Amino acid sequence: MYHSIIYDLVSRIQPYDSLEKSHIADTLEWIKTGVELCRVQSPGTPPKHLVSYFVLFDLEKEKILLVDHKKAKLWLPSGGHVEVQEHPLNAAHRELKEELDVTLPLLHPDPLFLTVTDTIGATAGHTDVSLWYVYEADSTENYNYDEEEFHRIQWFSLADLPLDRTDPHLERFCQKFLTSMKCCFH
Repeated sequence: MYHSIIYDLVSRIQPYDSLEKSHIADTLEWIKTGVELCRVQSPGTPPKHLVSYFVLFDLEKEKILLVDHKKAKLWLPSGGHVEVQEHPLNAAHRELKEELDVTLPLLHPDPLFLTVTDTIGATAGHTDVSLWYVYEADSTENYNYDEEEFHRIQWFSLADLPLDRTDPHLERFCQKFLTSMKCCFH
């Protein structure tokens, strides 16, 4: 049952480009194998598992919040591993509360984006299948954050993203998000 829920969720994502299309196809094939989809032991068991990113976006100022992640040594959207049998959206809500101690409005109930990425940094050696959810936030608000996990948090304008030290798919995510929300900026 869980695999069919995740399969349905992934199959509803409309690919932005050929890379996302291939990531979706790869993920659907992976789900069909019946293997465990969620991490059961940190950092990488099984070696491929689900992650829910939650991207905080200030629609008015066109900024996103990134966290300076200690283990990954990258500026990343917030998020975390999906627990066994947990719906990825519930994981995004849970991680939002755990990492930033806040509840915010979700812009869409389904993930906007899907990526398959080999990890680097202190927990290198496994593959994250990341579902990217988007929440509406206010960049003028001060958010508490998990100081055990992050050095700091920072709002970035889309023109000033730290592309040399971030998720390799962040720029494509932003392009897809802006394309999907362009009516909101005019």
